[in-house]
Amino acid sequence: MTTKSDTSTDAVVDRVLDDTTTWAVVGLSSNTERAAYGVARTLQQAGKRVVPVHPSAETVHGEQGYATLADIPFPVDVVDVFVRSELAGDVADQAVDIGARAVWFQLDVIDEDAAARVRAAGLDMVMDRCPAIELGRRGQGRS
Repeated sequence: MTTKSDTSTDAVVDRVLDDTTTWAVVGLSSNTERAAYGVARTLQQAGKRVVPVHPSAETVHGEQGYATLADIPFPVDVVDVFVRSELAGDVADQAVDIGARAVWFQLDVIDEDAAARVRAAGLDMVMDRCPAIELGRRGQGRS
């Protein structure tokens, strides 16, 4: 069994979930069949502002969408990545460029080189985990 990199420790997950407000969700569209749609709803229910990032720049869950991370005109705490692993590194680099505080690669999104670049830039990095699952594990006792 392979071990996850130290960037996906529970302490990092907790810090990202507890100390952030604005989440740019790359790959979020109005397609209710996609995982990003449900995860974004869960993040909103947990009190996070969710910003859709998708080439169509759709409004999703009441939030204006943007075609790229660079188009977002306000600070972003976390870039939550719902793209294939081979595209994730470019998104991670964009997250560093916009001054995000953390990058979160969803389940099955794995790019160790990108994770190393994110860490080297001083950002928190979570890989191959889902914030909706992590929030669910925490239960109602934490905020």
